[in-house]
Amino acid sequence: MQIPMSRLTLIGSLRPEHHAEKYRSESHVDGTFMAGASLRSQVLQCSLSRTVNPFLRFWAHFPDLPWPAGAVDSLARTIPPPRHTTRRAVRLENCRAELLAAAEVGSAAGADRVLLYLHGGGFVVCGPHTHRDLVARVSAAADAPALIVDYRMLPKHTIADAVADGVDGYRWLLDEGWAPEQIVVCGDSAGGFLTFAVAVSIRDEGLPLPAGLAAMSPLIEVDPTRKLAHRNADRCAVIPAQAMVALSNRLVREEGTPVPTPADADLRGMPPTLIQIGSREFLLPDAELMAQRLTDAGGSCELQVWQGQVHVFQAAAGIIPEARLAIAALGEFIRKVTWADPVVRSGQRGA
Repeated sequence: MQIPMSRLTLIGSLRPEHHAEKYRSESHVDGTFMAGASLRSQVLQCSLSRTVNPFLRFWAHFPDLPWPAGAVDSLARTIPPPRHTTRRAVRLENCRAELLAAAEVGSAAGADRVLLYLHGGGFVVCGPHTHRDLVARVSAAADAPALIVDYRMLPKHTIADAVADGVDGYRWLLDEGWAPEQIVVCGDSAGGFLTFAVAVSIRDEGLPLPAGLAAMSPLIEVDPTRKLAHRNADRCAVIPAQAMVALSNRLVREEGTPVPTPADADLRGMPPTLIQIGSREFLLPDAELMAQRLTDAGGSCELQVWQGQVHVFQAAAGIIPEARLAIAALGEFIRKVTWADPVVRSGQRGA
């Protein structure tokens, strides 16, 4: 088996118990299978299957109760970001955002590349505070600051509002002096949905496309039908099938219409893309679908399937080695697809 040259740096950094293999799904989607699951990752999977998974099963029975979704991000304020991380509050047209830079990046004003980050949370929960540690680690790996968009969420707003906020964040980065070739749009879970939806909207609004797209465990189809028929329907340590059905029904009810998937959009001309997903995830069919549609549209998409890893396992980088390896691969991808132009770096951006 031949491994593309672009993956040699990652493979060279793998631990002895990890190695890369060719991946081909039941639906004939090609990718890279990152084999090897550490004991720590197995313990994490077991722990989440006995805590988060049962909670989401319970939530699925009562999704319309007044759950304090906003409290999750508020409570996360108490979690400090990595040391020497810098943050700058940003106000977009309809929401807030935060420009974050890891200590390794230094001043955001002088950075050669930047991320537009869209957090996960099922369109109803989480925010910059819950994702600050993860984004800071990606920022360090990519040597790039990140604009975390605190986009509007359900039930008060629509998914279309969230997409519009993502596009506003992209416009803000352009206005601050970054070139499209220096920007990568990145997201996890529902933020992965938004990553592709925002990219399509950027193109449809006549703006130049970013240098790349990156998605961790992306939700692509709100309709759970394809996922319920997949072998992973009852294997995911985090997302039970009942929760996805309940979320889908709620989204359809609150949106007033079935939620279109970005996989059905015109994907011609989309920038290079990296998708990372765990092999036992409920959302594996979504990742495979998006990779296939991007490839069919003539795009470049690398699908990495990580053996035995949980939903958005990259968030556990402080615990498991696979998360650190995945973030390193993500950083390598971001650096590869971006470039720096000394004319663009004119010092006009805010610190």
